[in-house]
Amino acid sequence: MFSGPCSLAADSAPHNSIGLVGVFVLLSFQFRSYFEPLVVMASIPFALIGVLWGHVIVGIDMTMPSALGFASLAGIVVNDSILLVLFLKERRLQKTDILSAATSASRERFRAIVLTSLTTVAGLLPLIFETSLQAQVLIPMAVSIAFGIMTSTVLVLLVVPSLYAVLADLGFVSNDAAVSR
Repeated sequence: MFSGPCSLAADSAPHNSIGLVGVFVLLSFQFRSYFEPLVVMASIPFALIGVLWGHVIVGIDMTMPSALGFASLAGIVVNDSILLVLFLKERRLQKTDILSAATSASRERFRAIVLTSLTTVAGLLPLIFETSLQAQVLIPMAVSIAFGIMTSTVLVLLVVPSLYAVLADLGFVSNDAAVSR
């Protein structure tokens, strides 16, 4: 039915789905919850926003290396969300209300998350601006990772704690101050 790049994308979709389900299952075991992994995995679409805008800004087409960069990026941005959710849960164990815990999680982890993201982007900039023929294959991957990290860093710090607080208000994650491990 499809040919060329469309065929590759169509063939890889089931494998990507299996990978996402695997990540969800592992996070479910870690958090002992079905909703907290969804909060963590919400950062993946945030990264896609950056990937798409990055390709538009740089003026390159989405290619298979771009998709591989996005797949790598999905694992990178999930780490920031895990860090925030775990920190938020720690604050809840200290009997902090949900709004204070969400605010505290973003504020206190801001520096660590932003600095790791900035160092990653800074490391990718020489590759993005490389003009050699050999680098042309890797540039779309670097653009996907760099712009995805920049976008998801900002959105993760704002949206993940907010989403966690909303789910707590709706009763999908524990809203008591006496959360058990």
